Amino acid sequence: MMKMTGRTVLITGGTSGIGMELARQLISRGNTVIVTGRDIVRLNAARQAVAGLHVFQSDVSDPTSIESLYKLVSSQFPALNTLVNNAGTMRNVKLDRQRRLSDLTAEVDGNLKGPMWMVQTFVPLLLRQKNSLIVNVSSGLAFIPFPAAPIYSASKAALHAYTQCLRAQLAGTGVSVVELAPPGIETPLFRGEFAEEMKGEKGMNVSVLVKRAIAGIEAGKAEIRPGLSNILKIASRVAPHFMFRQMVKLGHPKPAKA
Repeated sequence: MMKMTGRTVLITGGTSGIGMELARQLISRGNTVIVTGRDIVRLNAARQAVAGLHVFQSDVSDPTSIESLYKLVSSQFPALNTLVNNAGTMRNVKLDRQRRLSDLTAEVDGNLKGPMWMVQTFVPLLLRQKNSLIVNVSSGLAFIPFPAAPIYSASKAALHAYTQCLRAQLAGTGVSVVELAPPGIETPLFRGEFAEEMKGEKGMNVSVLVKRAIAGIEAGKAEIRPGLSNILKIASRVAPHFMFRQMVKLGHPKPAKA
């Protein structure tokens, strides 16, 4: 049984949305929580908003930044036993338009390479603890892609595959590996670049998602797929072509009637 109390937790991308709410709820349960982010102003705001929160400036898309983070965290929090790879971005990318190649794949750097680099760097520390935990935050779009977010969907599908392999390789080591695949959540990410596509859709409340995530971890679930994410996982097996057509339609919203 994995109890989410009395743990030392590092959450990447913890200044807003899922990361911030997860930090808030875990602190309320008696955990020591550290969050990272790229923006020092947002990190300081998060520290003021959540009593007891520890913050470090770090960029998961930069291996050198991750190595520096490890040195600081491992020295100041040697009992770290939980890593939550939450940082990521989602963009509305039109593949028929010109983009610099490095910009095109920016989501791969943060959403996929970042968690891989974080795990590779922090796993020696986690292996030294008892009952350690890695949580990789993927997406329901790991199971059925959303054409309006092609790079994001691809990065999360790849993260899903990587997480399965990581779980298999770490079996028996004392490090549990959990995948949290959220549905659309009512956060700025959900409403930002996808305001037109999402105007008729309602996302899950972030507080509800985090409560379900913590309950799922404590129940020993390897994959936590709240709400629509579970439907997408099932549909990926029984009706993948039908569900993908629905996602195509969602990516082409009808114009409002005059």
